[in-house]
Amino acid sequence: MNDTFGRPIDYLRLSVTDLCNYRCIYCMPEEGVCKRPHAEILSIEELAEIARAAVQCGIRKIRLTGGEPLVRRGILALCRTLRAIPELRELTMTTNGSLLPQMAGELKAAGLDRLNISLDTLDPARFAAVTRTGRLEDVLRGLDAAERAGFRGTKLNAVLLSAEPADIRPLAELTRTRGISVRFIELMPMRQSLTLPERCFVGAEYVLRALPELIPEGTDGVAALYRLPGAAGTVGLIRPMSCSFCSRCSRIRVTADGMLKPCLHSADEIPLRGLHGEALRRAIQSGILRKPAQHTLGRTHGSQARREMNEIGG
Repeated sequence: MNDTFGRPIDYLRLSVTDLCNYRCIYCMPEEGVCKRPHAEILSIEELAEIARAAVQCGIRKIRLTGGEPLVRRGILALCRTLRAIPELRELTMTTNGSLLPQMAGELKAAGLDRLNISLDTLDPARFAAVTRTGRLEDVLRGLDAAERAGFRGTKLNAVLLSAEPADIRPLAELTRTRGISVRFIELMPMRQSLTLPERCFVGAEYVLRALPELIPEGTDGVAALYRLPGAAGTVGLIRPMSCSFCSRCSRIRVTADGMLKPCLHSADEIPLRGLHGEALRRAIQSGILRKPAQHTLGRTHGSQARREMNEIGG
């Protein structure tokens, strides 16, 4: 289905929880979030019903997000259910990777096609400071477990928080021997991230300065791709601040409490909970048609979203 600006909308980011075992400085308050009653969060059955209705509206790719989706009870059953939808071409997940050592094999067996793993630094002390509760070794073990389980095309998402080459190059060097894509993402001014110092808002051009040997490799979705000479994998740049890609946006989002967001940075939300059949499909179609032409995000005027990132889904 196309939106009113002619963009084909075929990608759903489906949040299964707003809870996370990390407290990343740009995503959640240090004290975490209050655990909501189960009744306020979509059940596994409701998530599956929304996914099936979205596929009937033209969605062909679903990414499961959180919070941290692997803390959600029933996540494997949800993966199996969604993978059984005939028209769904790709089922992926964004995770912090800390629980992959235990779950990677089961996720692959449940039908998950690909993983995006959040990893902002390879410095253990900085990793602990950014995540507040995480250990770098858990994520690295998770990356290894994903490879052993047979996941290919894994993407590492690194939020740019520093312009220092010493913080950028080690992540890029992971692509030398691994067939992965390390994607550097510009920090967006959203609620929690607005409390961070100005130096944390780093433009993607600093990656090119830190890695002058990068060779352009085209694009993958919203990411501009590059490759280190002879590397097995790629380096990606995602620039929501310095190079808007709204004209190519193909996604909608559904929050864990059942609100469809036509745009990440808009305050607009369409309630889906309690709807079924044709009413649910009409609501999803309405959300697609309400996608704005572009966001109004800027360093001096932050996101209009009324939620923290963990409440929306990465």
